[in-house]
Amino acid sequence: MTNQEEEDKIRKAFEAKDWNDIKAADSWQIFKIMSEFVEGFEKMSRIGPCVSVFGSARTKLNNGYYKLAEEIAFKLTREGYGVITGGGPGIMEAANKGAKAGGGKSVGLNISLPFEQSGNTFVDRDKSFTFDYFFVRKTIFLKYSQGFIAMPGGFGTLDELFEAITLIQTNKVAHFPIVLVGKKYWNGLIAWIKDTMLNEEHNINEVDLDLFKIVDTADEAVAIINEFYSKYMLKPNF
Repeated sequence: MTNQEEEDKIRKAFEAKDWNDIKAADSWQIFKIMSEFVEGFEKMSRIGPCVSVFGSARTKLNNGYYKLAEEIAFKLTREGYGVITGGGPGIMEAANKGAKAGGGKSVGLNISLPFEQSGNTFVDRDKSFTFDYFFVRKTIFLKYSQGFIAMPGGFGTLDELFEAITLIQTNKVAHFPIVLVGKKYWNGLIAWIKDTMLNEEHNINEVDLDLFKIVDTADEAVAIINEFYSKYMLKPNF
């Protein structure tokens, strides 16, 4: 988006609107949001147990994390899980590719964006969704996932990761497994959480550090998911 396009967008947001305009726009938006929820719930309820894989859309094919995401997804499908991603390129593509190679269900919850995001070809045709609203998409991720694998990523990955952690911390959903893959990538963030958030500011409790695990290999990640599955029946989280 150019500077002029961004400025025009901001000016448009401040344009005067009368009450009828606002009411009409809000009403139609409510129906669109409802339709996204209804379609997502209806289709995802038929798919079965899945694990979500988060990660950057910018990760290239020759990146080690791309290969690792592909391996994790492959092994998850061999254990009987479907794999859910954001449906885009990078880590998402790698996970869908691995799920496809493993003969498992490959789900893509895409998001309409003006840049970067586009659907990958490894999502099952009947399991591809496109959302306009991030919060609807995140709800679908959280409701129908039996575990979360967080690969290295950017702001979007952190948003999805901390949403899941927050819902577990506040007991809004069950304590499903969250696995961060790549100690080198995540160690700086975890050190800040421990040193600043916990020890200096006391904004979380010691037990909150148990809400997630950090691993380096595909076997470790899959083992954590399987350990959870062996204890609890798989079902929607809320």
